Amino acid sequence: MIPAPVRNALTIDVEDYFQVSAFDGHIPRESWDHQPCRLERNMDCLLSMLAKHQVAATFFVLGWVAERYPGLVRSIVQADHELASHGYSHRRASEQDRTEFLQDISNAKRLLEDIGGTAVKGYRAPSFSIGERNFWALQCVAEAGYLYSSSIYPIHHDHYGMPGAPRFAFQPGSNDRLLELPLTTVRILKHNFPAGGGGYFRLLPYQLSRWCLKRVNEREGQPCIFYFHPWELDPDQPRQNRVSLKTRFRHYTNLKRMKSRIEALLSDFQWDRVDRIFLQDRS
Repeated sequence: MIPAPVRNALTIDVEDYFQVSAFDGHIPRESWDHQPCRLERNMDCLLSMLAKHQVAATFFVLGWVAERYPGLVRSIVQADHELASHGYSHRRASEQDRTEFLQDISNAKRLLEDIGGTAVKGYRAPSFSIGERNFWALQCVAEAGYLYSSSIYPIHHDHYGMPGAPRFAFQPGSNDRLLELPLTTVRILKHNFPAGGGGYFRLLPYQLSRWCLKRVNEREGQPCIFYFHPWELDPDQPRQNRVSLKTRFRHYTNLKRMKSRIEALLSDFQWDRVDRIFLQDRS
Protein backbone atom coordinates (compact mmCIF):
# COMPACT_ATOMS: atom_id res chain seq x y z
CA MET A 1 0.00 0.00 0.00
CA ILE A 2 1.43 3.37 -1.04
CA PRO A 3 1.50 5.82 1.90
CA ALA A 4 -0.40 9.07 1.55
CA PRO A 5 1.71 12.10 0.57
CA VAL A 6 2.86 14.25 3.48
CA ARG A 7 0.98 17.54 3.79
CA ASN A 8 3.32 20.54 3.95
CA ALA A 9 2.69 24.00 5.33
CA LEU A 10 2.64 26.82 2.79
CA THR A 11 3.26 30.19 4.44
CA ILE A 12 3.32 33.74 3.07
CA ASP A 13 4.83 36.74 4.87
CA VAL A 14 2.55 39.62 3.90
CA GLU A 15 4.62 42.79 3.54
CA ASP A 16 5.33 45.13 0.66
CA TYR A 17 8.65 45.43 -1.17
CA PHE A 18 9.69 48.59 0.70
CA GLN A 19 9.31 46.93 4.12
CA VAL A 20 11.94 44.21 3.78
CA SER A 21 14.63 44.30 6.46
CA ALA A 22 17.39 44.55 3.86
CA PHE A 23 16.11 48.02 2.91
CA ASP A 24 16.27 49.37 6.47
CA GLY A 25 18.29 52.58 6.40
CA HIS A 26 17.46 53.19 2.74
CA ILE A 27 13.67 53.53 2.91
CA PRO A 28 12.73 55.35 6.14
CA ARG A 29 9.72 54.00 8.00
CA GLU A 30 8.13 57.42 8.03
CA SER A 31 8.05 57.28 4.22
CA TRP A 32 6.19 53.96 4.01
CA ASP A 33 2.79 55.61 3.58
CA HIS A 34 4.14 57.52 0.58
CA GLN A 35 5.73 54.59 -1.28
CA PRO A 36 3.91 53.16 -4.34
CA CYS A 37 1.87 50.24 -3.00
CA ARG A 38 2.19 46.95 -4.92
CA LEU A 39 0.76 44.67 -2.26
CA GLU A 40 -2.91 44.61 -3.27
CA ARG A 41 -2.08 43.73 -6.88
CA ASN A 42 0.38 41.04 -5.81
CA MET A 43 -2.05 39.56 -3.30
CA ASP A 44 -4.79 39.36 -5.93
CA CYS A 45 -2.40 37.41 -8.14
CA LEU A 46 -1.38 35.12 -5.30
CA LEU A 47 -4.89 34.40 -4.04
CA SER A 48 -6.00 33.59 -7.59
CA MET A 49 -3.08 31.20 -7.99
CA LEU A 50 -3.90 29.39 -4.75
CA ALA A 51 -7.57 29.14 -5.70
CA LYS A 52 -6.61 27.67 -9.07
CA HIS A 53 -4.60 24.93 -7.37
CA GLN A 54 -7.11 24.54 -4.52
CA VAL A 55 -4.41 25.16 -1.93
CA ALA A 56 -4.98 26.68 1.50
CA ALA A 57 -2.08 28.54 3.12
CA THR A 58 -1.12 30.51 6.22
CA PHE A 59 -0.63 34.27 5.80
CA PHE A 60 1.59 36.02 8.36
CA VAL A 61 0.26 39.57 8.01
CA LEU A 62 1.90 42.75 9.31
CA GLY A 63 -0.31 44.81 11.59
CA TRP A 64 0.82 47.91 9.68
CA VAL A 65 -0.57 46.34 6.51
CA ALA A 66 -3.81 45.17 8.13
CA GLU A 67 -4.53 48.63 9.51
CA ARG A 68 -4.28 50.20 6.05
CA TYR A 69 -5.73 47.39 3.94
CA PRO A 70 -8.43 45.67 6.04
CA GLY A 71 -10.09 44.35 2.90
CA LEU A 72 -6.97 42.35 2.15
CA VAL A 73 -7.17 40.69 5.58
CA ARG A 74 -10.83 39.81 5.06
CA SER A 75 -10.10 38.36 1.62
CA ILE A 76 -7.57 35.99 3.19
CA VAL A 77 -10.09 34.76 5.75
CA GLN A 78 -12.96 34.52 3.26
CA ALA A 79 -10.83 32.29 1.01
CA ASP A 80 -10.37 29.83 3.93
CA HIS A 81 -6.70 30.63 4.47
CA GLU A 82 -5.24 30.93 7.97
CA LEU A 83 -4.69 34.47 9.28
CA ALA A 84 -1.52 34.74 11.37
CA SER A 85 0.68 37.56 12.69
CA HIS A 86 3.97 38.99 11.47
CA GLY A 87 3.98 41.55 14.29
CA TYR A 88 2.92 45.15 13.80
CA SER A 89 5.93 47.21 12.78
CA HIS A 90 8.29 44.75 11.05
CA ARG A 91 11.02 45.48 13.55
CA ARG A 92 13.29 42.55 14.20
CA ALA A 93 12.64 40.85 17.53
CA SER A 94 16.38 41.05 18.21
CA GLU A 95 16.19 44.87 18.08
CA GLN A 96 13.51 45.16 20.78
CA ASP A 97 13.46 44.67 24.52
CA ARG A 98 10.85 42.51 26.24
CA THR A 99 8.36 45.31 26.81
CA GLU A 100 8.55 46.63 23.25
CA PHE A 101 8.36 43.18 21.73
CA LEU A 102 5.40 42.02 23.80
CA GLN A 103 3.50 45.21 23.02
CA ASP A 104 4.20 44.89 19.28
CA ILE A 105 3.03 41.29 18.97
CA SER A 106 0.05 41.78 21.30
CA ASN A 107 -1.17 44.83 19.39
CA ALA A 108 -0.82 43.00 16.10
CA LYS A 109 -2.81 40.01 17.35
CA ARG A 110 -5.70 42.16 18.60
CA LEU A 111 -5.78 44.21 15.42
CA LEU A 112 -5.78 41.19 13.11
CA GLU A 113 -8.49 39.44 15.12
CA ASP A 114 -10.68 42.55 15.14
CA ILE A 115 -10.40 42.97 11.37
CA GLY A 116 -10.43 39.31 10.36
CA GLY A 117 -13.07 38.19 12.85
CA THR A 118 -11.11 35.01 13.59
CA ALA A 119 -8.62 33.77 16.17
CA VAL A 120 -4.97 34.40 15.35
CA LYS A 121 -2.93 31.44 16.60
CA GLY A 122 0.42 31.88 14.87
CA TYR A 123 3.29 34.37 14.87
CA ARG A 124 6.43 34.77 12.77
CA ALA A 125 9.21 37.19 13.69
CA PRO A 126 10.48 39.47 10.90
CA SER A 127 13.66 38.06 9.37
CA PHE A 128 13.48 34.98 11.62
CA SER A 129 14.97 37.18 14.33
CA ILE A 130 14.52 34.88 17.32
CA GLY A 131 17.64 32.95 18.23
CA GLU A 132 19.99 32.06 21.06
CA ARG A 133 20.51 35.64 22.19
CA ASN A 134 16.81 36.45 22.51
CA PHE A 135 15.24 33.04 23.05
CA TRP A 136 13.19 34.75 25.78
CA ALA A 137 11.06 36.21 22.98
CA LEU A 138 9.22 32.89 22.69
CA GLN A 139 8.00 33.35 26.26
CA CYS A 140 6.49 36.65 25.14
CA VAL A 141 4.85 34.95 22.16
CA ALA A 142 3.14 32.51 24.52
CA GLU A 143 2.21 35.31 26.93
CA ALA A 144 0.56 37.23 24.09
CA GLY A 145 -1.75 34.27 23.52
CA TYR A 146 -0.29 32.64 20.41
CA LEU A 147 -0.29 28.85 20.12
CA TYR A 148 2.68 28.59 17.79
CA SER A 149 5.64 30.50 16.43
CA SER A 150 7.52 29.92 13.17
CA SER A 151 10.40 32.28 13.84
CA ILE A 152 13.57 30.18 13.88
CA TYR A 153 15.63 29.12 10.87
CA PRO A 154 18.17 26.50 12.06
CA ILE A 155 20.94 27.56 9.67
CA HIS A 156 23.98 29.84 9.54
CA HIS A 157 23.17 33.20 7.89
CA ASP A 158 24.72 36.65 8.07
CA HIS A 159 21.48 38.23 9.36
CA TYR A 160 19.71 35.45 11.27
CA GLY A 161 19.78 31.77 12.14
CA MET A 162 20.03 29.35 15.04
CA PRO A 163 21.81 26.29 13.64
CA GLY A 164 21.71 24.44 16.96
CA ALA A 165 17.91 24.56 17.20
CA PRO A 166 15.81 21.45 16.55
CA ARG A 167 14.95 21.06 12.87
CA PHE A 168 11.33 20.09 13.46
CA ALA A 169 8.45 21.18 15.70
CA PHE A 170 9.40 21.52 19.37
CA GLN A 171 8.21 23.03 22.63
CA PRO A 172 10.63 25.76 23.78
CA GLY A 173 11.79 25.33 27.35
CA SER A 174 9.16 24.15 29.83
CA ASN A 175 6.29 25.76 27.93
CA ASP A 176 3.75 23.07 27.12
CA ARG A 177 1.39 25.40 25.26
CA LEU A 178 3.59 27.00 22.58
CA LEU A 179 5.03 25.16 19.59
CA GLU A 180 8.01 26.48 17.65
CA LEU A 181 7.92 25.41 14.00
CA PRO A 182 11.34 25.99 12.42
CA LEU A 183 11.72 26.60 8.69
CA THR A 184 12.64 23.48 6.76
CA THR A 185 16.25 22.38 6.34
CA VAL A 186 17.95 19.27 5.01
CA ARG A 187 20.69 17.62 7.06
CA ILE A 188 23.75 16.66 5.01
CA LEU A 189 27.20 15.82 6.41
CA LYS A 190 26.22 17.11 9.87
CA HIS A 191 25.18 20.51 8.52
CA ASN A 192 21.75 22.07 7.96
CA PHE A 193 21.03 23.49 4.54
CA PRO A 194 18.08 25.82 3.85
CA ALA A 195 15.09 24.31 2.09
CA GLY A 196 12.26 26.49 3.38
CA GLY A 197 11.93 29.01 0.58
CA GLY A 198 12.56 32.75 0.41
CA GLY A 199 15.60 33.97 -1.49
CA TYR A 200 17.15 30.50 -1.57
CA PHE A 201 14.20 29.24 -3.61
CA ARG A 202 14.72 31.97 -6.21
CA LEU A 203 18.52 31.73 -6.32
CA LEU A 204 18.89 27.95 -6.50
CA PRO A 205 17.64 25.65 -9.29
CA TYR A 206 14.06 24.53 -8.78
CA GLN A 207 14.98 20.85 -9.04
CA LEU A 208 17.33 21.24 -6.06
CA SER A 209 14.58 22.76 -3.92
CA ARG A 210 12.22 20.01 -5.01
CA TRP A 211 14.79 17.33 -4.10
CA CYS A 212 15.28 18.86 -0.64
CA LEU A 213 11.57 18.98 0.15
CA LYS A 214 11.01 15.43 -1.11
CA ARG A 215 13.93 14.20 1.00
CA VAL A 216 12.38 15.65 4.16
CA ASN A 217 8.95 14.23 3.30
CA GLU A 218 10.09 10.77 2.22
CA ARG A 219 13.19 10.02 4.29
CA GLU A 220 12.20 11.74 7.53
CA GLY A 221 8.41 11.61 7.19
CA GLN A 222 8.13 15.23 8.29
CA PRO A 223 6.01 18.07 6.89
CA CYS A 224 7.98 20.94 5.37
CA ILE A 225 7.39 24.58 6.22
CA PHE A 226 7.90 26.76 3.16
CA TYR A 227 7.63 30.56 2.88
CA PHE A 228 7.75 33.40 0.38
CA HIS A 229 6.54 37.00 0.01
CA PRO A 230 3.97 38.57 -2.33
CA TRP A 231 6.62 40.99 -3.64
CA GLU A 232 8.60 38.02 -4.96
CA LEU A 233 5.90 37.58 -7.63
CA ASP A 234 6.42 41.16 -8.84
CA PRO A 235 9.40 41.72 -11.18
CA ASP A 236 8.09 45.22 -12.01
CA GLN A 237 8.36 46.60 -8.48
CA PRO A 238 10.30 49.89 -8.05
CA ARG A 239 14.06 49.29 -7.94
CA GLN A 240 16.18 50.42 -5.01
CA ASN A 241 19.52 51.32 -6.58
CA ARG A 242 21.16 52.78 -3.47
CA VAL A 243 21.39 49.44 -1.67
CA SER A 244 24.47 47.22 -1.85
CA LEU A 245 25.19 44.92 -4.77
CA LYS A 246 24.69 41.89 -2.49
CA THR A 247 21.27 43.15 -1.39
CA ARG A 248 20.20 43.84 -4.98
CA PHE A 249 21.33 40.37 -6.00
CA ARG A 250 19.42 38.70 -3.17
CA HIS A 251 16.26 40.74 -3.65
CA TYR A 252 15.86 40.91 -7.43
CA THR A 253 17.41 37.73 -8.84
CA ASN A 254 14.88 35.49 -10.64
CA LEU A 255 11.79 37.50 -9.74
CA LYS A 256 10.54 36.83 -13.27
CA ARG A 257 10.76 33.08 -12.68
CA MET A 258 9.11 33.05 -9.27
CA LYS A 259 5.49 32.70 -10.37
CA SER A 260 6.19 29.65 -12.54
CA ARG A 261 8.29 28.09 -9.77
CA ILE A 262 5.51 28.55 -7.22
CA GLU A 263 3.04 27.05 -9.69
CA ALA A 264 5.32 24.00 -10.03
CA LEU A 265 5.66 23.74 -6.25
CA LEU A 266 1.89 23.79 -5.79
CA SER A 267 1.56 20.94 -8.28
CA ASP A 268 4.47 18.81 -7.03
CA PHE A 269 3.56 18.70 -3.31
CA GLN A 270 0.57 18.57 -0.97
CA TRP A 271 -0.03 21.83 0.91
CA ASP A 272 -2.24 23.12 3.72
CA ARG A 273 -2.49 25.69 6.51
CA VAL A 274 -0.12 25.53 9.48
CA ASP A 275 -2.93 25.17 12.03
CA ARG A 276 -4.48 22.18 10.24
CA ILE A 277 -1.17 20.34 10.12
CA PHE A 278 0.27 21.10 13.56
CA LEU A 279 -2.60 22.11 15.85
CA GLN A 280 -5.23 19.46 15.21
CA ASP A 281 -4.71 17.87 18.62
CA ARG A 282 -4.31 21.15 20.50
CA SER A 283 -6.92 23.47 21.96
